[in-house]
Amino acid sequence: MILINNPQGESRTSEKGNVLFLILIAVALFAALSYAVTQSTRSGGGDASKETNLVNAAGITQYPSSVKTAITRMIVSNSTDPNDLLFDKPATFASLSTALLQSQGVFHPSGGGATYNDAPASVMQTNAAGPWVFNGRNQILNIGTSAAGAATALNADIIAFLPNVKRAVCDSIHGRLGLSLTYVTLTGIDIATQMDFATPNIIGLGGNITGANLDGQPQGCFMQPANTYHYFHVVVER
Repeated sequence: MILINNPQGESRTSEKGNVLFLILIAVALFAALSYAVTQSTRSGGGDASKETNLVNAAGITQYPSSVKTAITRMIVSNSTDPNDLLFDKPATFASLSTALLQSQGVFHPSGGGATYNDAPASVMQTNAAGPWVFNGRNQILNIGTSAAGAATALNADIIAFLPNVKRAVCDSIHGRLGLSLTYVTLTGIDIATQMDFATPNIIGLGGNITGANLDGQPQGCFMQPANTYHYFHVVVER
């Protein structure tokens, strides 16, 4: 019998072994990836919710800051009196029928040019888009000129309110600000009157935002007796 060397056969056997080895590695990697994804899904639900609240809180606090920038520009560049500011939304721009009124409109292109946006439904207790309320009816103790008792025409701050915010969002806001998560319950705070063409120059005669957690704070949350949470942000300190 004549024996013939077959290097090609040996090569094919080696190739089959290598392919099998690669397949086993791929299966192992796929199993490890599946396990990691499963563990992430099981343990990440709370973290994802927390992350969403942090993002929502950041958006809520940043929006009044942009409005405040527009107001500052109106006061400094156009000498607009804060008492004359009008927070008409685009839907009621027709009420600002003169050049003077338009120049006093915070959201009007001829005034402050700020962008008006409702708050997203995801941050609201009602699960519907939330309208902002801007007025000069209330004061915050130790912000600007302030005194105990009801706000007056001299010391009322102009404040952006977002009524009926979810508590989880307030928790995230207070967490970012280093404030207590025990909320002050206040009464008499006007969070409904809009400082616009229909109700201009209504300054003071509102409530006093105060409490160990809120004195001197330009933004934060408070409760009302109905267990509702409300966010506030000063846009003009007075």
